[in-house]
Amino acid sequence: MPTQEKVLYLSFDDGPHPEATPFVLEQLANYHAKASFFCIGKNVQMYPAIYDAILDDHHAVGNHTQHHMNGWKNTTTAYLEEIEAAQKYIVSNLFRPPYGRIRFGQIKALRKRIELPQNIVMWDVLSGDFDTTISGDDCAANVIRHAAPGSIIVFHDSAKAMDRLRIALPKVLLHFSNLGYQFKAL
Repeated sequence: MPTQEKVLYLSFDDGPHPEATPFVLEQLANYHAKASFFCIGKNVQMYPAIYDAILDDHHAVGNHTQHHMNGWKNTTTAYLEEIEAAQKYIVSNLFRPPYGRIRFGQIKALRKRIELPQNIVMWDVLSGDFDTTISGDDCAANVIRHAAPGSIIVFHDSAKAMDRLRIALPKVLLHFSNLGYQFKAL
């Protein structure tokens, strides 16, 4: 979302998670930062109190399918069923396709179903925190190097990303706060 305003849009995929999401919420609170959480329906079912904590802290939420389904590997019907299943737990007009993979036909079909999320949200900075071959410092450096005013940045509140997230997120929040940036929800 290009702008000249010093604002960044942090987003977190794949939660809620019992360790990662509370850590993220604590870090965001330390900087009075708002973010957007693209949640998996089955995780919301397993951790409703953590999902409620996201909402209680006035962060945005979005649908990330029920089971993290890859749109390129599934039919449009199956994909819409996954989004619809998650929508029972995640009432939002925001949707992020897992892996960033969605076919044009799936986009068209999604937009015809007004009861499902209509705003597909991608990103322009991928932290890389899911990559177990890099360090948390590498993730932070990647975000710092590529983020610009209005950037939508993806982190993951998941077990797989936790080792890197624990290092990268505080560094990113501190760096951009020191530069006068605000962190807003979508």
